[in-house]
This record gives sequence, C-alpha cells and structure tokens, in this order.
Amino acid sequence: MSQPLSGIVIVTVAINLPGPLAASRLTELGARVIKVEPPTGDPLKSVAPAWYAELTAGQEVIELDLKSPSDRSRFEDLLVDADMLLTSMRPSALARLNLEEILKRRRIALVEIVGHDGPRAEQPGHDLTYQATQGTLQPPTLPLVPIADVLGAERAVVACLSALRQREQGETDVRERVVLEEAARAASAGVRHGLTSPGAMLGGASPLYGIYPTADGFLAVAALEPHFAARLAAHVGQTRQDLTREFALHPTAHWTELGQIHDIPLVAVREAARAVPELALAQSLPTNNHESE
Repeated sequence: MSQPLSGIVIVTVAINLPGPLAASRLTELGARVIKVEPPTGDPLKSVAPAWYAELTAGQEVIELDLKSPSDRSRFEDLLVDADMLLTSMRPSALARLNLEEILKRRRIALVEIVGHDGPRAEQPGHDLTYQATQGTLQPPTLPLVPIADVLGAERAVVACLSALRQREQGETDVRERVVLEEAARAASAGVRHGLTSPGAMLGGASPLYGIYPTADGFLAVAALEPHFAARLAAHVGQTRQDLTREFALHPTAHWTELGQIHDIPLVAVREAARAVPELALAQSLPTNNHESE
C-alpha cells in the first residue's frame, strides 16, 4: 500500500526532543527524512541510545557543521530537492542560518519548533520548565513522561501536514510554528478545569478511579461508568475502605483476571523502569536543548 507522504522529502536539523519524535512519525507516514546532526551528534543518542535508534530508523543521518562553508554547501544541496525543513531552535539561532532566500526560492516549507513565542521567544526551556509553568507537576517528583515534548511532536506532525497542504494549494512562503509552552498548556487542561488536579474527580476524589495496593503489587481501577461501578461493587466493593481491604488480599493477577471475566477495567500497574547508572550519569551531563542553540 502506498503511504500518504510517499515522495515527500523532509530535511530536519532538530535534535533531542520533540523534533526527532515528529520526524519519526513522518518517516512512518512514508516521507524520506534526512536528519542533519552537528559534529557532536544528537545528545539523545548518548542519553537514550535505544530510543535514538527507534526514532532514526529508516532515515538518512548526516553529520554536518553548518558553520563550515563546505558543509554548509552540502546542506544547501540537500535542500534542493526538499519539500520541507524541520527545525527546533530559538528564532535567533534559526536566523543565523540565513536560509530565507533558499527556502523561498525552492518553495520549501518551514516548520519550526520553539519553546516560547512572542516577547519570550528567546527564553530557553525544556519539557520540565514548560510543565512547571502550567501546573502539571507534583514537586519534588519529576515527570515520567515528557508531555510537552510528546504533544509538541504530534502538533509538529500536524503542522507539517498543514504546510504540505498549503504548498499543494499554491502557497509559496509556507511557515508553521509549533510552541512547546502552548502544547504544555493544552496538556494541562485537565488540571486547569479541575478534573485531574489533586482531590478532583480523577485526582483521588472517587474510590472508583485510583490505584490500590494488592498482595504483590498495584492495581489501576477505572470503574467510573455506572455499569462498571455496579460490577465492581458486586464482585469487590464500592467504598474506598472496602476496596483497599479486598484488593490487598490477593495478587494482582487475580484481580486482572476477575476484571476480564466480569468486564471491569482493572489493570496491573507496570512500574517504571529505572535507569542504569551509566545512563543516569549521562542524563546529568549538560546538553544544549532545542531552544538554546
């Protein structure tokens, strides 16, 4: 089967996250993705090599020093046949690349991922700072999922599809900007509207929606709908006290099997993997983020 982006060529200079996440998805959709990395490589490769390998699968990875005249010339040669350029850096860093003329001349769409927009466009940041600003953290715990980066990547994919559509419609100067702070704000909607914040309906207020210890682990319970709640009450209990007592009596597998038999959303909690010491050390090393270059 033909893929929707078959024949599309995308050059990306985006490193870390979320640019590589977006580029990976575009590759899955059939685009030919050429990833240009600095001579130092993508920091993600040293921190999470297996993830880096997943995200670059099927792509052409080229190391170029864009400050070198010869490498800059090679980079511009790559753009000759490109439909789109994907970047993830602060606006000033993008301006220093001085690509406006070649992008317009070749009708190359530009999708740029930035941390902030407007007066704060040059302010550096990472997923952690975007989440901190939007109230999706519970200090001092660090987030297990880089929500702003992941959602920002999906927004970048949509922006790329939008940009390609605009080119098809005859637009000659197509430019889309994805702002990670805005992605973080979108992700915080549940908190802002009082649905998932601590003590809210999905934040601990309901005994039917929560995590309970079992005899050998933890169980996620999500029996909010009346029919699920009725089945949970019939086979386990309905008050927090009852549920806490009953779930602790048997191992997790017992409860997941009961959930499957009686059609109740009961799922074992898979504990987060811990980083090996070498990767933990690598994560502590300073790296340039996508906005700070």
